[in-house]
Amino acid sequence: MKSRIFTLALTASALTLSSLAIAQEKTPPPMKPEATEFYTPVPPKVIPGANNTAPPSDAIVLFDGKNLNGFASAKDGKTAAGWSIENGELVVTKGKGDIVSKQAFGDAQYHIEWSSPTEIVGEGQGRGNSGFFLMGMYEVQILDSYESKTYTNGQAGSIYKQHPPLAMALRAPGEWNYYDIIFKAPRFNKDGILTSPATVTLLMNGVVVQNNVILQGPTEYIGIPHYKAHAEKLPIKLQDHGNPVKFRNIWVREL
Repeated sequence: MKSRIFTLALTASALTLSSLAIAQEKTPPPMKPEATEFYTPVPPKVIPGANNTAPPSDAIVLFDGKNLNGFASAKDGKTAAGWSIENGELVVTKGKGDIVSKQAFGDAQYHIEWSSPTEIVGEGQGRGNSGFFLMGMYEVQILDSYESKTYTNGQAGSIYKQHPPLAMALRAPGEWNYYDIIFKAPRFNKDGILTSPATVTLLMNGVVVQNNVILQGPTEYIGIPHYKAHAEKLPIKLQDHGNPVKFRNIWVREL
């Protein structure tokens, strides 16, 4: 019996040593640091702005306080924009209608600064209302929500009627707010079928209020949004909602 046990023990030991030998043979050699390094593509050099809101060197400046050359009337995309410039600030002129950028954009980083009127008129959606429409159809709400009540998915910083803001980091009427927006445009295949929805990340005065949210389609005042195929790039739109909202320092970086 002892002989058999000893034989079994030797056999088990041999199998163990054999398994270890096989495992050692299959163990790859140590990886060098260089194996996970690459040197192309080289990121293009961009010189940042002088402060957190100034345009970087590769930005397309749509409004810098000097003129409205970057915009046209939304009625036909060609007629001169009818809003006024006062002290280097772009002011919504009631009744002149929406304005659109002359240049079209798809995936992009946007910066826009705005201020609601100091004279408080109205409540809810009638108070300091405008809108920043990505591709002319996906609205980031601009509204005096500082001390005013309305539906939460219609507040400042909302993706209108789709996503309420995660926080309300708005400054008081008359003070300047800024939005930094990262937008990924939707994709459609050759048959016009949606293959990838649009997404938005939005910072309000440096605070994240939309975190890579998925858009359900163009923002609608009435009804359920749904996508319809459109061009890869389209102009942005600023809304005339009848309130003298002010804008400044509007720039874009194509991604």
